[in-house]
Amino acid sequence: MNQPLNEFEQHSSDWRKSLRMNSRRTYFVIGSFLFIYAALGFLIDLYLLSAKYPHRPLHDYASALLSFSVTPTATLVLLAVAAIALFVTFKFHDKLMLLGTNSREITPETAANLQEKQLYNIIEELRVAAGLKYTPKVYIIDADYMNAFASGYSEKSSLMAITSGLLNKLDRSETQAVMAHEMSHIRHMDIKLTLMASVLANIMVMTLDFFFYSMIFGRRDDEKGDNRLFFIIILLRYLMPIVTVLLTLYLSRTREYMADAGCVELMRDNTPLARALLKIQQDTEQNAEQYNSDYAQTPHEDVRRSAYIYDPAQAGISSVKTLSSLFSTHPEIESRLEAIGFRKRQS
Repeated sequence: MNQPLNEFEQHSSDWRKSLRMNSRRTYFVIGSFLFIYAALGFLIDLYLLSAKYPHRPLHDYASALLSFSVTPTATLVLLAVAAIALFVTFKFHDKLMLLGTNSREITPETAANLQEKQLYNIIEELRVAAGLKYTPKVYIIDADYMNAFASGYSEKSSLMAITSGLLNKLDRSETQAVMAHEMSHIRHMDIKLTLMASVLANIMVMTLDFFFYSMIFGRRDDEKGDNRLFFIIILLRYLMPIVTVLLTLYLSRTREYMADAGCVELMRDNTPLARALLKIQQDTEQNAEQYNSDYAQTPHEDVRRSAYIYDPAQAGISSVKTLSSLFSTHPEIESRLEAIGFRKRQS
């Protein structure tokens, strides 16, 4: 079943450099989200102020808001809504990420067979190797397709989930590599950053929609704000969803490279992960019709898509596609293999 790894040749790869570089990229994305968020709230306040006190220059409104001589109400409300949404997401992240799946938690006491006990032992070994204090909760999702993900807002709250299909079709070292990849997500704490970016992106788009339609249908002739701000907000209504999708996908791709490099660091071997990624890709491509139906019958797969170790849409699985499907949430397998030291041989 496995695409031969001998189609690839090993080359020198500095995974520590990859970790440093991708960590900087991750914080750049989060910083960009926060900047856009603040700018959006400020823009809405400017527009509301210009509607209330027309015929004054924009810099007067800006000065009043920045000095807090006028309360930036829209910005504060927006930030409060974001804070509440983040709190709810962090509090119930495990339920949100497993929503719609047929899953069960695995512990040393509830493991049903030797394979499940071995899985828990693998995760315990990786936790020690990664220097983590807490063992993540472990879930097995009853599904034939091969995939896995990690989630949580802290080391203590983290979880790792793996499908029964992946557990049954990989050997021990390959399963260990997949779990090392997911453990690296927890170790790098990019699971928290991804949750934050996703929530901020969704709230930003919903806020723009709400304000856009309120502005279009609720404006009275005597309460028109500055026309320049009006057209900027209209433009943002159509551009911002694309910008947030690109930032989220860029963050997702970055974190996958980081986790791949972290897996190599934990295992001191790049071959098991390379074999696992090739097996997952080939299995998904060979069973695309069945898996397309399986993913379609599992609600909320779009929530898990960016967290998975493998993006099903790369194999043509259309049932998980959303607006972001114009772009893959993950780098191509060949790019990921090259980043950990395997380059495809030239024919």
